[in-house]
Amino acid sequence: MSQQQPRRPQADQSPLQQPIQYGDIFDVSGELASTPVTPGDAASMQAAENMLLGQTPKGGPAAVMQSAAAVNERAGLVGQRAVTDIAKDQGVIVSEMVEDGGDRVITESVGDQVVAQYAQPDVATGTPGKVLEQDSITIGEALEASSLSVGDKPVDQSDAAAIYAAEMRATGTNEIKPGGIGVTAQSAATNNERTLFFGDKTTISDVLADATTKLSGDKPVTREDAEGVINAEIRNKPDMRTTPGGVGASMTAAARLNQNK
Repeated sequence: MSQQQPRRPQADQSPLQQPIQYGDIFDVSGELASTPVTPGDAASMQAAENMLLGQTPKGGPAAVMQSAAAVNERAGLVGQRAVTDIAKDQGVIVSEMVEDGGDRVITESVGDQVVAQYAQPDVATGTPGKVLEQDSITIGEALEASSLSVGDKPVDQSDAAAIYAAEMRATGTNEIKPGGIGVTAQSAATNNERTLFFGDKTTISDVLADATTKLSGDKPVTREDAEGVINAEIRNKPDMRTTPGGVGASMTAAARLNQNK
């Protein structure tokens, strides 16, 4: 069976008996897992993300922490300016490491525990009016690349979210296309959760082989496309880490190659 998804709290939830803890929203252990999420911690993570990334990624650690902290504060379980001892003494850190290929690997930590890790393409934001070369790698081709690199991996909810986000960016619409790869991936992820035998699970290659022919539209991969797909992938994964060679990673590599062209 699949690993239990982390709870993503909403600020309008009913009052809680116990505060939302780090272990409820992140794949962490030890003292941090049983520590309530506070507004001060969330603000520290947001500041760290803004300092390094220039923004607070949608669905990223800071956004998740802000939502959880808001619930805890409304329920009167933590103070408005509360900061946990772990965050105060050990720090809330967002760091980067540049790989040989040029991609930035972003690691976000609370204390000594990693709460998220993902790659970002090391390319400049597209200039308005700039058109990528006709031989640039398209979203469909990037999806096909992931079907080759991690083709035997059973589709899970994070894969499905990433594939659906990629399809929407390729087609330029938010409409759910019946029979499209996004719907197919979501159905596969749901069925895989109920399937005991590994050999009976639907894999990435089952869904993404010949992705270019399955998409109703396609376009060259940009940095914005890669970031959108990565955010969709990590916010649906318990450890908030992109799959090596997976959909987000393939989109990142394609965006970097397109920029270099």
